Amino acid sequence: MIALQVLALALAITLSGFARPTIISAANPPDQTEEDKDLVLPEPPDGQAEQEDRLVILPEIKREGERFFLSSFKLPDKITFAGVPVPLDNWQVRERIEYEFYQFLEDQGESIILAKRTGRCFPPAEKQLAEAGLPDDLKYMLLVESKCISAAYSKAKASGPWQFIPSTGRRYQLKSDAVRDERRNLEMSTEAAVKYLQYLKDFRQNDWFLAMASYNAGEERVRKLLKEQKITDYWKMHGPRETMRYVPRIIAAKEIYSQPEKYLGLSKKDLYIPLETETITVNVKESQRALTSIAEEFGTYFLELKMLNPEFKKDVLPHGTYQIRVPRQSCPNRCFKQETTP
Repeated sequence: MIALQVLALALAITLSGFARPTIISAANPPDQTEEDKDLVLPEPPDGQAEQEDRLVILPEIKREGERFFLSSFKLPDKITFAGVPVPLDNWQVRERIEYEFYQFLEDQGESIILAKRTGRCFPPAEKQLAEAGLPDDLKYMLLVESKCISAAYSKAKASGPWQFIPSTGRRYQLKSDAVRDERRNLEMSTEAAVKYLQYLKDFRQNDWFLAMASYNAGEERVRKLLKEQKITDYWKMHGPRETMRYVPRIIAAKEIYSQPEKYLGLSKKDLYIPLETETITVNVKESQRALTSIAEEFGTYFLELKMLNPEFKKDVLPHGTYQIRVPRQSCPNRCFKQETTP
């Protein structure tokens, strides 16, 4: 018993050395050695209260305004697409669209660039959709298909802003050979997309949700899925993951990119302005001609010429006649003589 009391007393004495850490501050300086006597701690400025026995590791940061949360953005209770209400009262429909909605907003930098690109890629599509009597909302397919990049190319060999696979491109007279791929031309591919969407609209009896799903997966595949599952509603269809996400993603794109000021803080003046261009005719009389040479002749440069004409696959054009888009001339800065077509 005496041994236990002695052990407890020894332990208490040992631990007492760690009971309170020594706080080094102006109010509680450590014992000074001879070397430390020359060091004088500064007095606090007049009017400043001496700090308590504590160490301040970092200054306190005062944050102005409310903290930003992604959840501060809400999907509306009602959304229409192509004039048709989206069934957001169905729990799984809302969840699928909300998923795509927040996926877009999560990468704010890319969403800002996508919004800016609409200033260039939407106007031609809007014009052609209107002329064909198709809903303007279909232009948001461009953001999901290719992010408005004319030279976009997929693993499935789909190409261009509307991502036509080779067989569908040929079906709508989009030529592709060693020299050029017309699927990459925005106006030409939009004309083909308009024809294809008109066909899908009739094929799916004016159901734009099924028409868009068919655009993604193919009309026969969608028809087979509907038949097997004994349904007629896209929102009840179980299909490939990409097709299940495709229509909700387009709807989410419309909600965000039709209101960039609300979701991204952008106004119309922030969007990229379409470059003023004109189409010129170039006759390549030799066996081939470098695009660099053509660019120089028409007051531009190789990179700009390639970006304005993404359908050209190589850096040279073989013998033949070509229509090429160049920046609109403005004398005296850009002034050239149009080559006459024979």
